Amino acid sequence: MKSVMIAAATLAATSAASATLTQWSVVQTAVSNSGQNMIRYEVFATFNGATDTLLNVFNFGAVGSGAEDWYGGFWHKDNSDYNGGVLSQQYGTWAPQLTGSATLNRPFDSFLLIGGNPAGTNSSNADPSWNSGGTGAHVGNSNGWSRADLVNNGQLGWFNSSPPNLQGRVGTAPNTATQVKIGQFMLSAGHETRTYTLTAGYNNGAGGSVQFFTGNFVLPAPGAIALLGLAGLAGRRRR
Repeated sequence: MKSVMIAAATLAATSAASATLTQWSVVQTAVSNSGQNMIRYEVFATFNGATDTLLNVFNFGAVGSGAEDWYGGFWHKDNSDYNGGVLSQQYGTWAPQLTGSATLNRPFDSFLLIGGNPAGTNSSNADPSWNSGGTGAHVGNSNGWSRADLVNNGQLGWFNSSPPNLQGRVGTAPNTATQVKIGQFMLSAGHETRTYTLTAGYNNGAGGSVQFFTGNFVLPAPGAIALLGLAGLAGRRRR
């Protein structure tokens, strides 16, 4: 099993010059479960401040369009009533509290969070944007994020409902000194490249003012990472 760090796409920071959230970063890993080949994408907020703390993310939406549905097609294997630990694209939840076994379920499940471990004690919650709006099949409903797909309304968000616990702070385990995990997306091997945009709210972890950052991240189709690497080499040769 091989993991690959994917460089973030061109980013648009909407915060002041002192902003320390530098980019969204993606780690790509090929996995297989229940006879299904998948790609696991782990998405992180990357900071350069020693105490930076992620509070919430919002305005999630697809950038551009493609042949496949960018708001569906995610695999879940959680322990919710909607799924029951079975690998499925039809049933599941994005709640990190219901990911189940750290070895049998979690590595193959799609979920969202603001740092911390994806387990019952995680204090991440969906905001009300999951309950309304959307187009086509992806309209909001009273289930919030207890669904397998994403609401297509360009407003989706999730937040740390207990920020004093510093769950979203860099250096607070399992967060690294520079990164805070915001989600895991499971897609079938062979899917089309997807690009999403997302805005973050964060502060210095000690009561400082909230700053904001907006940027894109890419879930590349298998094989696209090699092309990205070649493009990077070509760019360096031109310098």
